[in-house]
Amino acid sequence: MGHLELLRIRFIYAPLTYAASSGPGWLVAGTWQLTIVAGVLLTPLFSDLINGKKVRRKIPFGALAISCVILAGIALIQCEKADGITISTLAAGVVPVFIAAFAYPLGNRKMMELCGGRLDTFTRILGMTIASPPFWMMISIAGFAIDGAPSASQLTQTLIVAVSSGVIATTLFFIATDRARGHEGKLASVEATQSAQVLFTMIGEVLLLGALFPGPIALSGIVLIMTGMTLHSWYTKKRKERIR
Repeated sequence: MGHLELLRIRFIYAPLTYAASSGPGWLVAGTWQLTIVAGVLLTPLFSDLINGKKVRRKIPFGALAISCVILAGIALIQCEKADGITISTLAAGVVPVFIAAFAYPLGNRKMMELCGGRLDTFTRILGMTIASPPFWMMISIAGFAIDGAPSASQLTQTLIVAVSSGVIATTLFFIATDRARGHEGKLASVEATQSAQVLFTMIGEVLLLGALFPGPIALSGIVLIMTGMTLHSWYTKKRKERIR
């Protein structure tokens, strides 16, 4: 588990942090939604043991198509903010997040495969927490040597992100993926719920930061996202009834 957690840090959190400091936040948040498609595309990398033989899982193309609908909606939302962005800014904000977007579902699914149901969600998170501090200590020492100690506002913001995203969101997400383990359609539905963060971000910007209300293109994107999430629930229910 320790080696896998180090890989998660190197290919998920480090690229995301770099992208967040190099590109606009809306671009990073929008590109990160590639995870809802990446998880489905990675399905053939995993297998099930059936009658003593390893059988590779198949991509649930229905779930993939629905996830692409959600991704199209997110793309429409981002289009309204894309005026004047340069190629270098685009590359700095997209390429690292693209790597992290595939590494995140890969690491999570591989972790579930290795645990094989022997560890519950909280034990998994404890193992990941124990494995990661050495790497973060090295990053902290390097950052202190280059830029000095963080400001009080940075520490406050870090605490908020750590509690809301690292503790609450990660725990709930891992509980959901554990329950959907072994069922690719359900896993795709769980991963697709991450797209809701774009909607909540927009609502927060309008209500708390005084941002402009979304225009027609962005509203169309919101409709696509909501439609896609509804279709995911319907698709998962239909597959469950078909299996019965």
